[in-house]
Amino acid sequence: MASGSSNIGVSGLFENAEVTTSGRPVLRRNEVECFLLSSVDLDSEDDPPRFIALKSGNLILTTHRLIWIPSQSNAYVPSSVPLAAITQIFSHKKSIKAMFHSPRIRFQANPGSVVVTIVFRGKGDFDDFLTKFWECWRGRAWEEDEKIESETSRAGPGTGAQGLYGNDGTVRMVGLAGILRKEQEQWESTDKSLQDAFQDLNALMSKAKEMVSLAEKMRQKLLSAPSSQNGSTDDVEMGSKEEMQQLMLSVGIISPVTKESAGALYHQELSRQLADFVRIPLEQAGGMISLTDMYYHFNRARGTELISPDDLWQACTLWEKFDVPVMLRKFDSGVIVIQNKSHSDEEVMSRIRMLVNKAETLRTGVTASDAALTLKIAPAMAKEHLLTAETKGLLCRDMSPDGLRFYFNLFPEIDPTDLHIVKDFGTYGEWVKATSLLTV
Repeated sequence: MASGSSNIGVSGLFENAEVTTSGRPVLRRNEVECFLLSSVDLDSEDDPPRFIALKSGNLILTTHRLIWIPSQSNAYVPSSVPLAAITQIFSHKKSIKAMFHSPRIRFQANPGSVVVTIVFRGKGDFDDFLTKFWECWRGRAWEEDEKIESETSRAGPGTGAQGLYGNDGTVRMVGLAGILRKEQEQWESTDKSLQDAFQDLNALMSKAKEMVSLAEKMRQKLLSAPSSQNGSTDDVEMGSKEEMQQLMLSVGIISPVTKESAGALYHQELSRQLADFVRIPLEQAGGMISLTDMYYHFNRARGTELISPDDLWQACTLWEKFDVPVMLRKFDSGVIVIQNKSHSDEEVMSRIRMLVNKAETLRTGVTASDAALTLKIAPAMAKEHLLTAETKGLLCRDMSPDGLRFYFNLFPEIDPTDLHIVKDFGTYGEWVKATSLLTV
């Protein structure tokens, strides 16, 4: 915070910007990322300075804000300036003196008509940023959101206060009939939006943001809907809910990182966005997912802004430099997967031990498919865990015409001084009881 009564603190001029665990900005409703530059300072033009300068951070331009995020963990906090607070952007004048200095943009913002200087010390297209800055400020996208919110707030209390009559003087339907009528109107509006969106590709692109917002509302409604108390239909309803949630969660990313918006920081910002996105697929996949599956999920969510396998690989390898909760893991077989840092092999080994200690599996062993059902992961991932358990001495493998099966490793329980003794305790004793059932 700035000291002195003449200074404007960060809380006066800047707002705190919320960021994800990977350092990406959390965008607000209908906010879209437009441009990104690295190594940017925000200085005060006034003398004495009216706020503490923000040094060496990433500057992200959106349709609603200028967001400054420190490039390293230091005393600075992520901050933002609403474009609505900017009253003037000063024209950039080229001169001989400017050729020997870092590019600068000056703008004036409230409160207090503070003049802020953006100093670009890194690489990036300064002219393109300035053009986008003007476009976003003149576009005034935030006014549309304010208009929608004000209409919603006026419509909310107004409908309850006017009783049986609407704004147009007609009798309003109330009770069960009114609820059904309102639901019907909502579905008709949704159906019309879908029909307009799928007329052609251009209409689909123009409606993309609306479709993502609509899908998010439907997902929230599904998540908040009360579960049915009818036992006969509960399983069916829960299954359909989970299926709809899967569809809604994979609809898309509203503002995907692109080479055009991120420039030289493309792979770094892609890595951060991927770290945020991978959380839900990892939860659904049991804490571990293959690169192939993640490539499918991520590209599906990005829509037309597809990335190459090499882009995905580079984004994943950059996780080592960032403090993110996910990581790459390479098994002894060479298979590379994405997993949570909190993922515990000991917990997986414990569940595998419980599986192979059952009476049936002591006789027949387990396959990768059996382990996949227990661990709730893909068979390919389950096989890697079984091979890891074999390496640790928990399992033994059996190769046969029927395929690869794994059994509990009984060799540590055999007494080398008396190989023929039959124990009636421990896992060995359980195995004897299980196999003896075959001879009964």
